[in-house]
Amino acid sequence: MFRHQGKSRTLKHNLQIATVLSLAAGIINVTGYLSFKQLTTNVTGHFALFIYDVANFEFWKGTIYFLYIFSFLFGSFTSSFLIEKYRANKQLNVFVVPTIIECAILISIGITSNFIVMKHPNFLVCSLLFAMGLQNSFVTKISNAVVRTTHLTGLFTDLGIDLSHLLFPKIYPNQAKLKEDIKLRIYIISSFFSGGLIGGFFYSELHLKLNTLLLGAVILLLSLFYDDFKYQCIKTKRKYNQRRNIN
Repeated sequence: MFRHQGKSRTLKHNLQIATVLSLAAGIINVTGYLSFKQLTTNVTGHFALFIYDVANFEFWKGTIYFLYIFSFLFGSFTSSFLIEKYRANKQLNVFVVPTIIECAILISIGITSNFIVMKHPNFLVCSLLFAMGLQNSFVTKISNAVVRTTHLTGLFTDLGIDLSHLLFPKIYPNQAKLKEDIKLRIYIISSFFSGGLIGGFFYSELHLKLNTLLLGAVILLLSLFYDDFKYQCIKTKRKYNQRRNIN
């Protein structure tokens, strides 16, 4: 699901990566909000608050929301930069790099919270927004902008449009493609919702607090290992078939 790009990418690949990343994003979103009372997977609300403070001439107060927005933007830039920089290396799955960085951020915050009192919550919010910028950027690139996993506003808009198009088969004859798009959006929304429920349960009921972020990191790392294992199995099978055909 991480390796296939362009024409080789199928609905199955998009469903797999959408499920994994949306699940992790839902966990991160709830954990960030319960810990810091701030949204940590998108910047829509932060932008509104930034404009509000600027309109009231409270520029210094609005600076923190600007930093939130910039952190997400910088994460997106960093992810895209790394992907383009290492794209020529055929031996490297370029989408692994930003995913590993995201996992490192989640693990660092989760583990550090056990030993140090978090005196700078704004820095941690910026870190989580940077991680979500990384994720949203690479999943956008890998799926050709088909999959978005860190916020739902556009998804619900697109879902509503697609559902309405189903009622006009003469105008939109490609109903099979419409149903695929609807299925993908429902998967993302359901996974994000499930991640939120899981994150809330681990955070509040099991009292894991910021350690809940480790769960998101584990999901991402397992998906990477699974993807690489599957790729190695396919390579081995192809080599075996080639040798058998030669013999």
